Amino acid sequence: MKQSRAMSLIESVANVIVGYGIAVVTQILIFPFFGLHTTLAQNLQMGAVFTVVSIARTFALRRLFETIRMRSAK
Repeated sequence: MKQSRAMSLIESVANVIVGYGIAVVTQILIFPFFGLHTTLAQNLQMGAVFTVVSIARTFALRRLFETIRMRSAK
């Protein structure tokens, strides 16, 4: 069964929401080991930027693989 573009986007967003939380916690824990000291607000903002990039990446890859799957099904 073919996955719609809307469902591809919903799946990508759900995946990245979970990733956002993990990313922010990881930044808070790891940055000090590299001498980077950021506020919670800065960590949340950086996480937001990474989230937007991740949504776009995940969506694009999903659509690419769906296109490949549909071509091979012909």
